[in-house]
Amino acid sequence: MDIEQIVEQQRQFFKSQKTKDISFRKKALKKLLNEVVKNEEAIQQALYNDFKKPIYESYISEIGIVIAELKLFINKLNQWSKPKTVIPSVLNFPSWEKIYSEPYGTVLIIGPWNYPFQLTIAPLIGAIAAGNTVVIKPSELTPHTSQLVADIIENCFDKSHVTVFQGDVYISQKLLSIRWDYIFFTGSTTIAKFIASAAAKHLTPTTLELGGKSPCIIDETANINLSAKRIVWGKFLNGGQTCIAPDYILIHETIKDHFVESVKKEIENAYGKNPKKSHDYPRIINQRNYHRLIKMLENETILTGGDLDETDLYIAPTLINCTSLKSAAMKEEIFGPILPIITYTNEAEIDTIISSFEKPLSLYVFTSRSSFAKKIIRIYSFGGGVINDTVVHFANHRLPFGGVGQSGQGAYHGKHSFNTFSHLKSVVKRFTWLDIPLRYAPYRGKLKLLKLFFKYLS
Repeated sequence: MDIEQIVEQQRQFFKSQKTKDISFRKKALKKLLNEVVKNEEAIQQALYNDFKKPIYESYISEIGIVIAELKLFINKLNQWSKPKTVIPSVLNFPSWEKIYSEPYGTVLIIGPWNYPFQLTIAPLIGAIAAGNTVVIKPSELTPHTSQLVADIIENCFDKSHVTVFQGDVYISQKLLSIRWDYIFFTGSTTIAKFIASAAAKHLTPTTLELGGKSPCIIDETANINLSAKRIVWGKFLNGGQTCIAPDYILIHETIKDHFVESVKKEIENAYGKNPKKSHDYPRIINQRNYHRLIKMLENETILTGGDLDETDLYIAPTLINCTSLKSAAMKEEIFGPILPIITYTNEAEIDTIISSFEKPLSLYVFTSRSSFAKKIIRIYSFGGGVINDTVVHFANHRLPFGGVGQSGQGAYHGKHSFNTFSHLKSVVKRFTWLDIPLRYAPYRGKLKLLKLFFKYLS
């Protein structure tokens, strides 16, 4: 059966109203939860086969997050899906007024390769919980994980509810030629522009989860050793292939040397003297990305790391001294285990550097000065950030996760995912036992009273 036929089946299934039943949605989520738990070891093995992802990282950044999200939705779905009563407008008296959460319909989710399980299944959870039907296109760059995702989905759902199409760019183009009710994409800004263009033809709403050059600012009052430890973890998690990883360090010149030495120690503490032998350090996803990354090291001063092995797609955790924003490592999002370090002497230089780039997905600031942290948070626009740590804002389902400008549009996680995949439909019920004549013509003599009503609207 081809793509158009499956999508048409899903449209018809959605029209049947079955997905609007809350018990149906919860049953589907419970089935998915059971299947994920049952396949925990298989998911870990698939991720290892795709790019040697450590078991611990597979759980903390993929499996654990999905399980927690599923349990949250199962527990909260009844509450989230109830119509919300709002205070009626005085102009509508007498009435009641409510907001209904309504599913969009047939949804397309295009998953990425860097967290191929979590970043594909997490939006699926929100889409199912909101009452949509879903087509998933996982990444072709992680064939083992993508196949397992397809197997899990096939074991849980009828194709008319949720299904998976695997393949390369041809399949993506085929899917994007179809009219959808909603599109959710995680990936690069370059590809997102094609997604947005295809969606615009049908005025299809989208969520675009992208990336950017996320700065990590360290001022002279920061706890250097602890900062280095937390930055090494956040940067080299998943081999640096994380959309919210620190992309470059912006550090006060007086503490640079201390920080570099601390980073060297923390890399050794995490991965040993030879990270290539560590069971906790992943590999680059493919040859194309490997070669893209090593070009960033050409003609650069390497402060630590720099070891390479093309046959194993290995790039050591690497810190480079960056003296120009025109260097290869500063021209695009790095998305790998290379961390440029740039010094500044005053806050004006911070502004010059950060303002040279588009709005990032994340921003991190390490400081002991609350006033400095607040100033940075206030001045710069970014998707989300952390003071005195990295990446951890992703872990709180109460925080919306998403970008701004070139780093994305829309947000999800927890209830924000439910809202993302729901149209908020406003309904007013007017009662018939009273009909105030103020709004009706003729209007003569009514303006003063109307202004009095508007005075109390807020």
